[in-house]
Amino acid sequence: MGEGTVRTKAATPAGAEPVDTQLERYRVELTGYCYRMMGSLFEAEDAVQDTMVRAWGAYDRFENRASLRTWLYRIATNACLDQLRGRERRARPMDLSSPHSASAPLAEPLAETAWLGPAPDERVVPETGDPAEVAALRDTVRLAFVAALQHLAPRQRSVLILREVLAWQAAEVAELLDTSVASVNSALQRARSTLADRDVSAADPVRPMDESQRQLLARYLAAFESYDLDSLTSLLREDAMLTMPPYPMWFQGHDEIRGWMLGTGSGCRGSRLLPVVANGMPAFGQYRRAEDGDGHTPWSLTVLEIAEGRITGVHAFLDTDRLFPRFGLPPRL
Repeated sequence: MGEGTVRTKAATPAGAEPVDTQLERYRVELTGYCYRMMGSLFEAEDAVQDTMVRAWGAYDRFENRASLRTWLYRIATNACLDQLRGRERRARPMDLSSPHSASAPLAEPLAETAWLGPAPDERVVPETGDPAEVAALRDTVRLAFVAALQHLAPRQRSVLILREVLAWQAAEVAELLDTSVASVNSALQRARSTLADRDVSAADPVRPMDESQRQLLARYLAAFESYDLDSLTSLLREDAMLTMPPYPMWFQGHDEIRGWMLGTGSGCRGSRLLPVVANGMPAFGQYRRAEDGDGHTPWSLTVLEIAEGRITGVHAFLDTDRLFPRFGLPPRL
């Protein structure tokens, strides 16, 4: 079965809604849940597809003993816990080292499995329902929040997401995890304590109708495409960060970011940017000039963190072969 496809079960009673239709209704919210658990859109999609296949195969034994949604979350939780067993947590560059100097040589890239990755909103946040609830869900796929979740043990992670993000009752979570309410409450308390020590400071979500944010993003795009670093750094907060997974290096502050972009990173001169949305935040697909001189080719999916009208983080994810198709970005300009 390919992504987004679950075969219709032959045993579906006449007149009943096809099984695949019932299951597909939950794909986006399950992907959001698994993304928070895994820290990777691609692993989340794998876990959800595994969930759909398991559910389709066992549907005739489901017998409505619980709600279909609860049953699917149980399967998805087990799929995530199976994948996470024995795995190192995914991280952001600033979780692994101190800031680097712009004059430092380019570090060796780490494996894709080391990094927290971005996700397009439409794949992880259901767009139907109360706008306030959608906004709250979008806030819980912010990079900083998902990165903080990775510091929790997998079962604690699932408890916190189910209780705090999805607003399940303790008894519902206990039933899903085959444990007691007391154990769920204890795990939630430990998870809250761990998160209290992490930096989950809020970043402004993308606001298409907010004129001040629109102007900020337009100025960023113009400054980057013209490679006007005076204008670009004027948009950054003094302690702004630049990260570039899969490279473990990261830079902080105007001087280091400027030094990197004028030095090793100067190949970005002449780039073009296409706006998208990732993790509830403004983002751009960056295209560098093609080596053959014909147009521009993908270079990074860059997510911006903004607070109080200034850019606090520029996070350039270089896995464009997989990310650009997920964000609907063209393979060449």
